[in-house]
Amino acid sequence: MIKTDPGPAGVSDSAHSAADWPVTATYPERPSGRQPGGRLAEFIDAMIAMGQTGQVFGEHGIGKTSTFLSHIPRAHPGTRVVLVPAANLTPDDLLMNAPVRDEKTGELVLTQLIMRQLTPGEPFVLLIDDSLQAGETIQSQLMQIACNWTLGEHDLRALGCVGVFLSDNESLTETSSARGDLAVLDRMVTLRLTANDTAWRHSLATRYPDRDLGDVFRLWSGLTPRLRALFSPRTLEHVLDCALAGLPLSWGLPLVGGVRMRLRDTRKDGTEGTDRTAEILDAVATAVGAANPATVADPVRRILRTALRENWAVLLQGPPGCGKTEITKSVVRDELGAEPVYFSLPVTNVEDLCVPVPTPDGRLDTLLTRALSGPGEKVIVWDEYNRPKDKAAFAKLMEITQEWTLAGRPVEGLRAQIALQNPPYHLGRKLQVSRNNVAQASRFTVSYEVRPEDIPANEWLIAAYGEVAETVLEWWKNDIDDEARDWITKRTLERLIKLHLAGQPLMSGLIYLGEGEFAPVPLTGLEARLAGIGQEVALGFRELVRDVDLWEKRLAVASEVSSEGTNDTDVVHRVLANAELSQLKRHSEVVARLLRHMPPKLRATHLVGQTPARQSYWVGVLARMKELTASS
Repeated sequence: MIKTDPGPAGVSDSAHSAADWPVTATYPERPSGRQPGGRLAEFIDAMIAMGQTGQVFGEHGIGKTSTFLSHIPRAHPGTRVVLVPAANLTPDDLLMNAPVRDEKTGELVLTQLIMRQLTPGEPFVLLIDDSLQAGETIQSQLMQIACNWTLGEHDLRALGCVGVFLSDNESLTETSSARGDLAVLDRMVTLRLTANDTAWRHSLATRYPDRDLGDVFRLWSGLTPRLRALFSPRTLEHVLDCALAGLPLSWGLPLVGGVRMRLRDTRKDGTEGTDRTAEILDAVATAVGAANPATVADPVRRILRTALRENWAVLLQGPPGCGKTEITKSVVRDELGAEPVYFSLPVTNVEDLCVPVPTPDGRLDTLLTRALSGPGEKVIVWDEYNRPKDKAAFAKLMEITQEWTLAGRPVEGLRAQIALQNPPYHLGRKLQVSRNNVAQASRFTVSYEVRPEDIPANEWLIAAYGEVAETVLEWWKNDIDDEARDWITKRTLERLIKLHLAGQPLMSGLIYLGEGEFAPVPLTGLEARLAGIGQEVALGFRELVRDVDLWEKRLAVASEVSSEGTNDTDVVHRVLANAELSQLKRHSEVVARLLRHMPPKLRATHLVGQTPARQSYWVGVLARMKELTASS
């Protein structure tokens, strides 16, 4: 048996002395007492020394895996951690029978090939993560490993294995089975954990070495057990990432079943208590000296660019047809200079991602799809994320979104992962999407609920279709109410434009609901605008530009009537606020003339919460306004 000598169980200071301690603002010196990994680190050392299989249970996101990955290399130099995400395995990933030529006889013989990760050529600890989420065949293979440290005809000890551990969450809402076979249970030592038994605090301190997280840790420790379970260390890490990136901290909370998780305690009668989400997140922001804005300008592109810069996995959830996929591809092209690696989950099989293949040296390797192989930088887009073709494909996603590996093999050059999905309900109708649990939902650094106005699809429509698009958008912004506007997605707008250009009836472009019924949106105003007939329509930007002399006089009168203006002032302000940037730029002189008569507080609103491009425009046009005022 190959083994390392960790020293007496629970006494690992000699293995990682104060001189090896990573200095951080939170822990400038090595804390006295227990080692960083607490009970789990001591348990790991003891099991390795005893040569015994260890079974670890604890809630999701409390740092079980990260403690193994940080503690073992530090406490047992020269020992590698081989992490096997069991939930994502297929039977052939671990072991496969294949014909191999016998070295002595030269004949082909059937040989059991073992996965490459289990033959690293050095001492290793095998960590089987989420084993209770594996299928039945995989369960049998894992139990052979756990009980005998063998797999098929292979002895793992002879291959260098010095420790075997199974890590799981006992909650049946997050696992597919319970381990109840006494013949198996009698071969393992079991440890049940809480977040206080792992090294998550030290891992976070190392992740943010220049930030003192002491107040954050004290805040977390002061929460009730229920709130600590919701606000797991993994979720806290995501919230801190958002805070330090200047994003709203609430975006770090997961979308469970399509709904933002709230931090609520439970009363004694079992009902939900007060929502403390805002209070807790504001306190975290204060503790790290960061702001907690309600939102940011141009949120979708901001999230995508930050994900590429920081190597994040993010989730964008939005209604159908709002432009999520197109803006994601556009930002990736701009930032990466290449197309993203795109997968649509309803048509993605496990074999589209990776397959196990025999290698000439008699081992079992993972062959990645061409798009994921090679050293070049990559961004993966998982479209229709909550509409997977089957459970096996979705299981593979659980591994890559959390560990950034497939069947244990890292994806080289992977800079970001972007998952796109629809909400479970839209416009009062249930969509055919699957439901996730909190363990699955909490794998994304940012989970954002996209609004149609977050995506600048209007500019694209104008660039692609010109004046017809401007006319359709004026109708969409000004002639219909909010309920009707919800039915008209950007995808629908493009269909209406194309139908008009083709001379076809517009009604056929609306969403068809069945039995002769279309989306309840009146098209009379749009048909009138497109026909250019004399029907009175709501004021739009084109009408404002056409009649600028009239509106300038009306605004001048309004400014004399009241320092805050009149209804005419509010109408013009709304039209200017809703206009697309390309429209404003083409008519800057008109905009400057009108601004002269607008109240200062309304002018200022054009600079607040805008994208940098719009802010730059308004700064320039306000300067032009001053020139016009001085010259007059």
